[in-house]
Amino acid sequence: MIRVLLVDDQALVRGALAALLGLERDIEVVGQAGTASEAIDAARAARPDVVLLDIQMPGGDGLAAAAALRGLDCRVIMLTTFGRPGYLARAMAAGAAGFVVKDTKPEHLAEAVRKVHAGLRVVDPDLAAVSLSSGISPLTARELEVMNAATVADIARRLHLSEGTVRNHLSSAMGKTGARTRAEAVRLATEKGWL
Repeated sequence: MIRVLLVDDQALVRGALAALLGLERDIEVVGQAGTASEAIDAARAARPDVVLLDIQMPGGDGLAAAAALRGLDCRVIMLTTFGRPGYLARAMAAGAAGFVVKDTKPEHLAEAVRKVHAGLRVVDPDLAAVSLSSGISPLTARELEVMNAATVADIARRLHLSEGTVRNHLSSAMGKTGARTRAEAVRLATEKGWL
């Protein structure tokens, strides 16, 4: 039996996934969690072979949880509504072995669990095609950091930078995204999954 842990902040989604996967003869749902922080504890307790992990959840995002799960003897499939190219790249960098969008057919999800358990990688084919055509994020880690904070002064204090340096990073990020404003740069980077 392939032991699966389900991690999603929506109880109804977790229940539906558990019911669907429970119909499979070779898959057993051994635990559920509603937050990224609960996912780590649940994985330690249940010892799953595969963790189906949502990206956007309270208590930390699924990408950080995927990275934290690397030390445990399990493989991670990101299962999300947000099929964005940047999320795919970040998930793979965090150690995920699969990336599936929630509107996939149930039989495809079960097959993804089997393949990942067997040591293969599984990626939604449409998202893979979009990711290849859009390329990797042109933004540096520092540009991403400064785009996420409230004001230039707040960013400068938090990152121990001068306000001029923060403005330079913001300007560079705006240029790379083709945005005219910081808000537009944040929106574009978010849509691509870079933030």
